Amino acid sequence: MAYDIGRINDLVVRDPEGFVKAADAEYFERVTRAANAICENLDRCPIVLLSGPSGAGKTTTARNIETELKRRGINTHTISMDNYFNTLDLRTCPRTPEGEVDYESPRLMDMDLLNEHFAALSRGEEIKVPYFMFTRQKRSVSQFTRLRLQPNEVAIFEGIHALNDMITDKNPGAFALYIAATSETVFPDGEIFKPEWVRLVRRVVRDNNFRGASAEYTLSLWDNVMRGEREHITPYIPKARLRLDSSLEYEMSVLAPIALPLLKELTEGREGFEEVRKIIPLLERYEPLSADFVPRESLLREFIGGGIYTY
Repeated sequence: MAYDIGRINDLVVRDPEGFVKAADAEYFERVTRAANAICENLDRCPIVLLSGPSGAGKTTTARNIETELKRRGINTHTISMDNYFNTLDLRTCPRTPEGEVDYESPRLMDMDLLNEHFAALSRGEEIKVPYFMFTRQKRSVSQFTRLRLQPNEVAIFEGIHALNDMITDKNPGAFALYIAATSETVFPDGEIFKPEWVRLVRRVVRDNNFRGASAEYTLSLWDNVMRGEREHITPYIPKARLRLDSSLEYEMSVLAPIALPLLKELTEGREGFEEVRKIIPLLERYEPLSADFVPRESLLREFIGGGIYTY
């Protein structure tokens, strides 16, 4: 989908409340379609595999799908696949071209255990969902969550590698869902605000809000995030049975006033500066929209805070 900057700015000035309400309603229609498809697949398999790139809004979308399914009498358990990381072994772990630990690689995941758990849940058996201690980079030997699916229950496994062949080929009945912000915004002079920039701005704002991280820090990670996306996520998008666009037409109008001061702190020569130099002039062309207009249940709250969910 392509948005038009002229329409966006006109609606921000003329009817900000109605604009936000309509855009959020479009997003929730996509969530409803996803819930419908999951329901139709429930008799075949109670497992949902949810993937998407960084900044896609996967967590909130999973929660919203969960809420929609609950309205239909279907209980949902959302499990982060991050808990299936193997204890980090610095001697054998995958590395980036720069020699750093490649946290984007599926080789860090315990794929065998994941597939065992998918099969067990499908048979109605109990599993013990592991707990990964990120501060210590190891899996806990004592902490876990017991899970057994009852009739009319689904398990959503959410993670960037959920559509990898090592999972989907062994679980063909699972419902595969891909989430990403895929809409671009077109400017009169032919300039385009690309979807990957939407996700980058989301991350800059979120990382600053919730982690106290500077834009410089977020941008220092971005090249590796994008490399991981190209190598480990994009090739498997065709595995998805449904693709959900998490874009919101108004979101850059809200994010731009927050992100611009953060991005302008980046100085020439720093990593990501050339990318930022392209983004800033476009962000400055959005009419600002107060975050006060954003409902607490909106996907955008995952990045700006003040939402109904905790993360």
